[in-house]
Amino acid sequence: MQPVSRYPGKSVLLHWLVAILIIAAFALGTYMTDLKISPTKLKLYSWHKWIGVTVLALVAIRLLVRLFSTAPAYPDSMKKWEKQVASLTHIALYVLMFAVPVSGYLYTYAAGFPVVYLGLIELPSLITPNPEMKDSFKELHEALTTGMLLLVLLHIGAALKHHFIDKDNILKRMLPDFSNKE
Repeated sequence: MQPVSRYPGKSVLLHWLVAILIIAAFALGTYMTDLKISPTKLKLYSWHKWIGVTVLALVAIRLLVRLFSTAPAYPDSMKKWEKQVASLTHIALYVLMFAVPVSGYLYTYAAGFPVVYLGLIELPSLITPNPEMKDSFKELHEALTTGMLLLVLLHIGAALKHHFIDKDNILKRMLPDFSNKE
């Protein structure tokens, strides 16, 4: 199999869609939690849940694409420990991209609210309403979200370091390729 220099187009598309949705979910979640209860707040909570469910589905697809495609190798200029940290960060990000929406889902159901995707499809309840567990799931969701935020910032910082300081192709291999190869 030929070594590849960049991620396949579908991986790039999924990466950036998920990135945009995670940023939107984080911004929305941060904003909505301080609002007083109102129809607007309830609408924002619904949107936040819809984004979370969408992220969960896209990450599942992304993981399947990743398992069945070849990723570009790290540049030879990277030190062994840098490659290990990069690999561990990617694994942790995948775990968190599943765990954050699932913890929010569990928090929602523990609080006694359904998740109705796009206002059309009620998702199955994995747990019954449980006021005793609600706060624990909320704290878990917040802690996992904070962990994801820190890893995303590390990921972005590393990509920018590789692009501007190391001047290697790490960032370029995940950017959309708009060149016309036909």
